[in-house]
Amino acid sequence: MTQPGNELKNLGRIAFFGVLCLCAWSDLSHAGDTSADPGCEIATHAAHVGGGTLYYNTAGQGRRVLLLHGLFAQKEQWHGMLCLLAAAGYAGIAPDLPGYGKSHGFAVQDYALERQVALLHQLMASIRIEAFDLAGNSMGGTIAALYARQYPRQVRTLAFIGSPLGIVGWNQPVKEAIYQGINPFIPVDMQQVNLELDLLFVKPPSLPEAAKETAVKDYVERNRHYQQIWDIVNLYDTALARAPKVRPPTLIVWGMQDRIFSVDGAARLRSRYPRGALVILPDAGHLAHLENAAESAAIYINFLQRTRASRTVTLR
Repeated sequence: MTQPGNELKNLGRIAFFGVLCLCAWSDLSHAGDTSADPGCEIATHAAHVGGGTLYYNTAGQGRRVLLLHGLFAQKEQWHGMLCLLAAAGYAGIAPDLPGYGKSHGFAVQDYALERQVALLHQLMASIRIEAFDLAGNSMGGTIAALYARQYPRQVRTLAFIGSPLGIVGWNQPVKEAIYQGINPFIPVDMQQVNLELDLLFVKPPSLPEAAKETAVKDYVERNRHYQQIWDIVNLYDTALARAPKVRPPTLIVWGMQDRIFSVDGAARLRSRYPRGALVILPDAGHLAHLENAAESAAIYINFLQRTRASRTVTLR
């Protein structure tokens, strides 16, 4: 596996801009597409599913791995891990979930997580992939878990790369913002953008003021749209409360310094998925797949290799 350096960290920080403003990604994406690995080729495809168009990125050859982003994010957040998976002999697939990023033509009802699962199932059928390893971050982790419940024969392994929605309530810093009438995930001024950065990152990236202003403008102009999505997704705050009947080998990677969902939730999640591995990253926050891409990828690849070799995973 290639050893990433500062370029990969920069790639992750550039990709984070998708969290703030989906429409502005194209301004920055070319700066990081190949900096992590000059030999990594990421291709973008489109598929028509459920009446809309879903875009997805691919890289590498080998065993298929599907990567799902979180709320108000997009596929480019996985660029670093896509390249690392490709270098390790895997074929990574990272979609813009229905209604996010470049994917378009989907109704408000499609933001329900069951609909996200159904539409992803259509995507995998359309590209003729019958079995794969499945990983997600935040809301993407919850969708991954729901997919594994609905289609257990398709999912070889499940991975939460960062804490998921649905196992533990919002951490205190998020609650404090909500109590003050601020939704830190729908920032409507510069101060709220900085708050979002502080909540999501251990070491917040330095973004251009113009980029932040563009993000704020988008969130203000389409505030009702973002609020509708937020309301729908928050209906799943206990989505992972019960243990699934079928539990594939599962990796849980949780940041010790996660300010969105407390690390206290890691043990609870593990109790629902005991057939697997739990790793607490000491210097990671909520976006371990971004801020800690190299470390998270190494842990995930090791998990995939051990699982494939033994068919079981030793509890940690």
